[in-house]
Order: sequence, then C-alpha cells, then structure tokens
Amino acid sequence: MERPVPGGLPGEKEEERVLVSEKSWRPCPKARRRLQAHRWLYQEVGDILVLKYLSWTMYPMALAAFSTGFSQSITPYSGGSGIPELKTILTGVVLEDYLAIQNFGAKVVGLTCTLASGSTVFLGKVGPFVHLSAMAAAYLGKMRTSVTREYENKFKQNEMLVAAQAVGVATVFGAPISGVLFSIEVMASHFAVRDYWRGFFAATCGAFVFRLLAVFNSEQDTIAAVFKSDLKIDFPFDLLETFFFAILGAVCGLVGCAYLFCQRWLLAAVKENRLTAKLLATDKPVYTVLVVLLLASITFPPGLGQLMASRLTMKEYLTSLFDNRTWGVLVPNASSVADPPGVDPRGLWQEWYHPSATIFGTLAFFLLMKFWMLILATTLPLPAGYFMPIFIYGATIGRLLGETVALLFPQGLRSEGDPHPVIPSGYALAGAAAFSGSVTHAISTALLVCEATGHLGHVLPVVLAVLVANAITQKHQPSFYDGTIIVKKLPYLPRIRSRHMASYQVVVEEFMERRVVALAKGGGFEEVLVALDASVNAEYPVVESAGSPMLVGTVSRAQLVAFLQSHKHPQAPSGEKLTTMGTLGDNCAIEPIMLQLSPWTSLHQAHHLFELLKLQRIFVTRFGELVGAVSRVELRRAIEELANPK
Repeated sequence: MERPVPGGLPGEKEEERVLVSEKSWRPCPKARRRLQAHRWLYQEVGDILVLKYLSWTMYPMALAAFSTGFSQSITPYSGGSGIPELKTILTGVVLEDYLAIQNFGAKVVGLTCTLASGSTVFLGKVGPFVHLSAMAAAYLGKMRTSVTREYENKFKQNEMLVAAQAVGVATVFGAPISGVLFSIEVMASHFAVRDYWRGFFAATCGAFVFRLLAVFNSEQDTIAAVFKSDLKIDFPFDLLETFFFAILGAVCGLVGCAYLFCQRWLLAAVKENRLTAKLLATDKPVYTVLVVLLLASITFPPGLGQLMASRLTMKEYLTSLFDNRTWGVLVPNASSVADPPGVDPRGLWQEWYHPSATIFGTLAFFLLMKFWMLILATTLPLPAGYFMPIFIYGATIGRLLGETVALLFPQGLRSEGDPHPVIPSGYALAGAAAFSGSVTHAISTALLVCEATGHLGHVLPVVLAVLVANAITQKHQPSFYDGTIIVKKLPYLPRIRSRHMASYQVVVEEFMERRVVALAKGGGFEEVLVALDASVNAEYPVVESAGSPMLVGTVSRAQLVAFLQSHKHPQAPSGEKLTTMGTLGDNCAIEPIMLQLSPWTSLHQAHHLFELLKLQRIFVTRFGELVGAVSRVELRRAIEELANPK
C-alpha cells in the first residue's frame, strides 16, 4: 500500500518510514534551529541504528545527571516539584531552607536541564514554577523589610506566598483565572478573601508577560491560547454524549486511584530498598542515569517508541490529542486526505499511527506503558513538575474513549435529523481535566483546559467529568501532593477523613501532653536553668506559683537565656558583672495568653484552629489552671490513631 506522507514525495512507500517519513521530519534550516537539540541530534547521526540509539539515550542521560548533580550539590531541597513543601509552609510550619535564595539558582539550572531532556523523561514544570515564584516572593519580602526597616510580619509573608503560588500555574498555561483557583484548591486549607485580588493581579501580570514573550520571539502574532484548538462551536456535543463524559470521569477517577496508590507505594519502596536508598543517599546522579536509561530505551523510536509517539514534544502531544479531526476516519482515507493549511501542518496525528497497529492500539499501548513510566519518573531526585505529564495522560484517556465512541456512532448518537459526528478532541479536553483534577483533588482543571485552549463549548461536560472523577478519587486516595507529604513525613496536619460519629467524640484530654514544663512567676535562676535543660520548646508557660498552677502567660526561650546570662551562677560566663537577685516576673516580659483550649475541646475543633490560625502549640487549661499542652505532634498522632483507625 502506498500513501503520501506530509512533506514527502508522492508514491513513497510506507515501509520507508517508522512513523513519519524521515524527509517530512527533517525541517528547513530556520525551523531546525527552533527544534530541541535532542531531536536535531537524533536526525543528524544518520541511519546507523547504534548511533541513533546512543544519541537518543545519552543526551537525556547527561542532562538529567547534570540536573541532579548540580542541584543536589547546591542544596538538597531543590529536587521534586516543591509544592508539598510549600503546602506545608502555608500551614504555618517553618521550612526556611526550601525558600532560600541559593535554592532558587539550583532550581532554575536543574529545571532547565530537566526540560531540555525532552519527552523522553516526560516531566513538566508547573510545580517548580510555583516553587520559584514562592522563593522570589519570600526574597522580595525580606528586601522590603530591610529597606523599609519595618517589623517582619509573618502575615505579610504569607500573603506574598499566597499570591506567588498562583503565578506559577498561570504562567505555564497562560491561564490566570484557573491558576488562582488551582493554587487555592491544591495548596491552601483556608484562604483569606483579602488575598483574592492580590493573587489575580500577580497571576494576570505573570501570564501576560509570559504570553507576550511568544509575540516578541515571533512565535505568534498576538497573545493567544497556549494550545490552539479548532473545535466546532455551533454543535460541540450532543446531549446524549453527557453519558459518555460521565463514564470518562469514572474511568479517570478509577485510574487516578490506581496511579496515586502505586506512586505512593513506589516512592516509599525506593526509600526503603537497600540498594536504591544507598544510591539516593550517596550517588543520586547514578540513580538518575539508570532510570533515564531505562525510560529512553523504551521510548527509542525504532523500538517500542514507534507505538507511543515518542518523538513528539510535550506541547506536540497536547496539540495532536486536541486535534479536531477523527483519527479513525483519517487513517483509512490517508491516501486521499491532505492536511489543510494551518491545521496540523506536520501531520502530528500520524505519529500515533503505525502499520501494524491501529490508532486504538497505539493509544492503549501509550496508556499502559506511561502508567508505570510516569510513576517511576516521580522518584528521580531532580527539579521537575508532575502536573503536565498527568495532564497529557488524561488527554490520551479521553482521546481513546472519544475515538471509540466515534467508531461506534459514525453519524452521531441521533438517528434522526442532521448528522452530528462525535468530536474526539472534546473527550480529550475532558480527560485531561478529569484525570489531572482527580490526581490533584482539584475542580479548577475544568476551567484550566478551557483557558489553555480558548474553547468553552465543552465546559459543562468537562465539569461533569471532573466532578465524577474527583468524587471517586477523594473518597479513596489522598491527593498526589498529600501522598508525597506522607511519604516524606513532612510536619503537615492530615485531614480527618473519618466520618463516623465516634471521631467527633474524641476530645483534647485524651491526647494532650500532660507533662508540661512550666515556670513559676517568682522562680529564680535554678528554676529557669532546670526548665531549659528539660525541654527545647520555643516558649514556656508561666504559672502564678508552684502551688497554684493558674496560667498567667508565656515567656520565650530567648528571654530565659538572657535571664540566665544576666544572673550569677557557677555555670554562668566568667568575667561579667552579674546580679545575684531577681525573679522571672521582675526581669522577663510575660506575654498574656490569648488562646487556650479546654480539656473537653473536640479533635475537630482543635484541628480547625491549628489550620486556621497556623498554630504550633497551644496550652490546655481547666478553670484557668494549666493541665497540659497540644502541639502538632500530638494532634497528628491523634488524627492517625483515633480519628483514622486502621
């Protein structure tokens, strides 16, 4: 069988190419400079299979190894996406190393090399962009306080981080509205409405500048959607198709549950396995090289890669999956159908076609292989994002279902009236939103695909698919970022998932810390020294006297250290003029207690207060007398053992 290939000569045989003819894939000199170096190198080595394999595997291996080695040598906190750590910081936990300025440089260089590795590694940039925005916001906040010489306000810093987290998502997709909503859903347990306009302002500026760069680089004539689509607006979908969109949401929810479970299991297994744990502890680049070698070998185009459209970039994957045409119709008519001008001019859809397999076979094989390859890629200790890969994976699920529906109903679902064929790209939109939304526990992905493609015709079925997928996933699995927090054991308060009435009967008295190191208001040097040696708390409760445990306030550890240094004792520094008299109440500023818990406060109320006010520790009193304390450690243990019984 002979068929024309885009860019090739009429009469070229199908056997002369793997997926698309070599002539069609070899661009003009001007376009060649714009392609990734990986693709160019793969073409320039000639037809020697060994050289092609080496160029295909060695290039991403070198870049990924450099990304891991460079970023880890600067700071060990630059790996991954950074969203789990940022989510923990926004709850009030102090993780200064993750927002340090040296981490910014390591993240930028490492992410650049990761993205240059191409779709072989199949990693994105959404998470690192969010992390970079947060680090820039933290640094700008410190500059502001140093210039204005104002007091370092923690609430102002939090407002800066809230606005910054929306910028990362908005700049990647050019979608400021969904960027703000997605950042709120994914990273904030509680959100102050006063920060709403700040997030929109920052996200709009970031998205505008990002899309403006495409105009300045002559990539586009004006600011437009990141992923252009030519979906029909007059009749986007039949009402009866909502049933299949609901089925798509259910499929994405079930696959999302399996993905989250397997990803969390593998991430923990890699840390616990003796060999991989040793490599990750001492030789992270070696582990990266081994994993990337496996991924690159599988995606090698003359091998299994020809069944996975492996030569497409991340953006080309989405562009092809959002193609308005039905591939099942194009394949048998490929000899007589030419690509219209301006619509898929390079024949990207043909990358999904192979002579020995149908379109359905290549899409199904892609889903099967990428399922475990995506999970394996999340274990790499290099700066990378994981949202774009699951976004593409969901679009593939939707495309496969859409092509299946189009095959079953070639003239549409209605037998009467004008025929309205099924549009598979609409299912790709819904699949991308549903699967990425189910994995991240977000609804705003429905709006994200609409903003990214500039198409609103499928917004209702897309929202339906997202809701169905989230209903399934949120019931059975934590989100991708919460699962990473669990595996990394970050100090983050988990949700109370139990809906039994017994969980509402758990009170503070059952899990509070009863042995609390307290100081009497009239205590002296020896009492303060004993208290500091007994614990390393940041603040200590002060009671009326040793015989009367009436709580009067708190004193910071720094003040207690200064109290010791200013009084005479054998352990005090020598050569200083020290006083011999003085009590805690006379020499230290005792801060009044603004909030305290009762022993009968429920677990749900305590959890809500800790999340809303970003508390670290709170004291428990009975009729004004100190009886205990609750910190995040006790609260987390109570949630895991009492409210969420195994």
